Amino acid sequence: MDVNVTLATWSNLLVYSAMAVYAIAFLLYSSDLFAGRTLASSGKQAASGRASAKAAAKASAKVGTPVRTSRNSAVAVLDRENDAETGGTGTGDTGSGGPDEEATTASKAAGRRTTARMATALTVLAAGLHVAAVLTRALSVTRVPWGNMMEYALTASALAVLVYIVVLYFADIRYLGTFVAGGALVTLGLCITVFYTPAAQLVPALQSYWIWIHVPIAILSTALLSVSAILAVFQILKARTEQKGTATGLGRMFNRVPASEAVEQLSYRIAAVGFVTWTFTVIAGAIWAEVAWGRPWGWDAKEIWSFVVWVVYAAYLHARATRGWSATQVAVLNIVGFSSLIFNFAIVNVYFDGLHSYSGL
Repeated sequence: MDVNVTLATWSNLLVYSAMAVYAIAFLLYSSDLFAGRTLASSGKQAASGRASAKAAAKASAKVGTPVRTSRNSAVAVLDRENDAETGGTGTGDTGSGGPDEEATTASKAAGRRTTARMATALTVLAAGLHVAAVLTRALSVTRVPWGNMMEYALTASALAVLVYIVVLYFADIRYLGTFVAGGALVTLGLCITVFYTPAAQLVPALQSYWIWIHVPIAILSTALLSVSAILAVFQILKARTEQKGTATGLGRMFNRVPASEAVEQLSYRIAAVGFVTWTFTVIAGAIWAEVAWGRPWGWDAKEIWSFVVWVVYAAYLHARATRGWSATQVAVLNIVGFSSLIFNFAIVNVYFDGLHSYSGL
C-alpha cells in the first residue's frame, strides 16, 4: 500500500508545532518551579507574624484590652504576603492563624499560580498536537504508529504526557511539569533527528495481529515508568532538602514539592501499575515469539534486557515491602529500573544484533 506523503508531511509539521508549544510550557513551568524559592522567606515572615499576633492576643486577654495591630506590624507583613499569593486584600487585623485558615490560604495560593496554570494549558495544547502527529503518521501508512523506533518514541512520549495530565486531574503534580514538558521536547527532537525514519510500511516480521497487543502495552509501560522515575528523582531531592531542615540556594525551589513521603507514595503506585503492564509485555512477547519463530524464548538481546527490566522493577517492589530499605534507596532502584528501560530501547535496539532489530535506523 502506498504512503500518503501529504499526511506524513503534516505529521512532521505537527511534531514541530508540538515542540514549540512544549518549549514555552517548559519555560513557564521552570519559572513557576524556581518561583518556589521565594516561599521559604515568605514562610518565615508569615510564621513571625502569627507568633506576634498570638503574643498580642494573649497580652490583651490578660489586661482585658483589645489589641489592634498597625499596618507596620508583623501581621501587616503577613497580610501583604498572603495578598500577593492569593490575590486577596489584607485588612491588617489579626486573624486566628489557625490550621484551617492556613490550609485555606495555602489552597488559594496553589490555585492561583498563574504561570503554572498557563504552562498546564499549553501542555494540554501541545499534547493535542502531539497526538495529532501520531494519528496522521498512522493514517499516512494506514497501520499502527509504532513500527520503528521513531514511531515508538513518538507514541510513548505522547502517552507519558497524557499520563501526567490524567494524574494532574487527581493530584497537583505541576512541579513535574518542567521535566515532563522538557522530556517530551527532547524526545520529539530525537524523533525528527536521530530516530527519524521516513513513513513506510511494516517489515514482514511485524505484520502480525500481535503488534496490536504486545507493543501498545510496552508503550503504556514506558509512559507509566517514565512518570514514576521523574517522581522518584523529586522524592530524593525533596528528602535531602527535608534532612537539611532549611532549604538554601536551588533547594528552595522544592518548596513547590509536597513532602517526600507523599511523592514516594505516588511514584510507587504508578510504578506498580507499570510493573504489571510490563509483565504482560514480556508474556505477550514470548507468545508472539512462539507464533513467529516456534519458540517462546531464544536468549535474544532484546528478550534478555526486557527480562532485566522486569527483574529490576520486581526488586524495587520487593525492597519497598522489605524492612531495612530506606525510601531513598528504594527510589534509586526505581531510577535504575528506568535507566535499564532506556538502555533496552536506545542502545539494544540500535547496537545489538538480533531478531528484534526493527529500529528502522
